[in-house]
Amino acid sequence: MIEDVRRQDVTHQPVPGRSPVDLRGVPETALWTVYHRAAEAARPDAVLADPRAVRLVAEADFPFRERLGPARPGAAQVLALRALAFDGVVRDFLARHPEGTVIALGEGLETQFWRVDNGRVRWVTVDLSDPLELRRRLLPHGARQRLVACDAREHRWMAGIDASRGVLVTAQGLLMYLQPAQAHGLIGACAAAFPGGTMVFDTVSRRYSARSRDGVRGPGGHRLPPMPWGMDAAQRRLLRAEHPSVTEVTDVPLPYGRGLLGLLAPHTAAVPLLRKNRPLITRLRFAEAPADPPGGP
Repeated sequence: MIEDVRRQDVTHQPVPGRSPVDLRGVPETALWTVYHRAAEAARPDAVLADPRAVRLVAEADFPFRERLGPARPGAAQVLALRALAFDGVVRDFLARHPEGTVIALGEGLETQFWRVDNGRVRWVTVDLSDPLELRRRLLPHGARQRLVACDAREHRWMAGIDASRGVLVTAQGLLMYLQPAQAHGLIGACAAAFPGGTMVFDTVSRRYSARSRDGVRGPGGHRLPPMPWGMDAAQRRLLRAEHPSVTEVTDVPLPYGRGLLGLLAPHTAAVPLLRKNRPLITRLRFAEAPADPPGGP
C-alpha cells in the first residue's frame, strides 16, 4: 500500500476493484493535497500519522503521478505540518467544547475527522456536489458526520447548525481560491452566524497570489488554479473590521517538523527571505451574543 502511494504508474490504466476518481479545476487540488499528505504519512519518519490518507490514495483509481507530477518531499511535509496546525486548533476547541460542532468548509478529501475524533464531536462537511460525492464514496462516514452539498459562499449551509455546544469553522485550502470580497464576506457571515464561535483558515501571500494568477506551476509541475485572495501578516489585523463580532485575530504557527525545513517552519515570520512570502494560518474568535436585558422577551 505504501509503495502504491510513493510510485504511481505514469501511464494510467483503469484498475479493477478501485474507485474511479476524476476532478478538475479547483476541486482537483483536493487530490493533489491528499496525494502529498499520504506520501508524507507513508514515510517511516513522517511528521503526520494519517493512515486513512495512505489507504485512500492506494485504493483510488486515479493517475496521481501522471496528472499531478511526482510527490515532492518538501511540499508533502509542509502540507502535513499545515494539517497538524489545523489539528491543534481543533483539539484545543474540543478540549473546551467536547460535544461541539466542527464545520469543515471545502473539506475535499481531508481526513482530519479520523485524526482528531474524540468520540463526541459533531462534524459537518460543506463542499461542492462533485467532490462531496467523491468523498462519500472514498471515505466512511458515521452518525456524527453530516455532508452538505453547497458552495460555501452561498451561506445557506449555515441553516440547521446547532451552535449551542460551541462551533468551530475550518477552511483549509479554500479561501485563497475565492475573490477577496467573497472571502471577506464569508468571514463576516460566519462571525454573524456563530456568536462565541471560532474560525481558522489559511491564506497564501499576496506575492504568491499574484504569481498564481500568472499561471505558476506548483511542486512537481502541476499547474495550480489561480488564487485571487492573498494576505500578508500586515493585513491580518484588518480582519477585525470584517464584523463587530470579530474580537480576536491570532497567528497559528506551523509545528516543528523534520530536517532544516521542519526546524524553520515555526519561525518563518522571523526569517527575512520568508517573512513576506509565507502562507498564514489565522484563528478568529467571535464575541458571545449579548445577553437579553432583565425583563426582556
